[in-house]
Amino acid sequence: MKKLFLALSALAFATSAVQADAIADRQAIMKERGQIIGGLSKMAKGETPFDAAAVKTQLDALNANAEKFNIDVLFPAGSDTGGETKAAPAIWTDMAGFKAAHEKEAAAVKAAVDAAPADAAALGAVLGPIGQACGGCHETYRIKTN
Repeated sequence: MKKLFLALSALAFATSAVQADAIADRQAIMKERGQIIGGLSKMAKGETPFDAAAVKTQLDALNANAEKFNIDVLFPAGSDTGGETKAAPAIWTDMAGFKAAHEKEAAAVKAAVDAAPADAAALGAVLGPIGQACGGCHETYRIKTN
């Protein structure tokens, strides 16, 4: 009986560690995404000088970020609890919708990479759909905090 209790305790601990890792991993990816978009937005707004090579590098990085956003790995069942997360319960009750929202964002990023913006105005134009996809996803699938 003692061995069974220890085994169940170890399993519970391992499960909570996996959930905590998933939360930390997805938060790291989203933080990276925000930093990339923030830098691109400054160029689009003229707050920093436009640099086509830097834009390409950052859009490629944003595309790589979107590609590593594996929903099945980052949002396993039970990872809505067990840590500090702003992931809304709607993710797990509407996983198909959440995946579709991510696909929309990933497609907008891919389109931005393919467009290869040559100036700040063109960069702003390709960032618009990315921002709309991000905002739409956050509206439904992220817990709002003040």
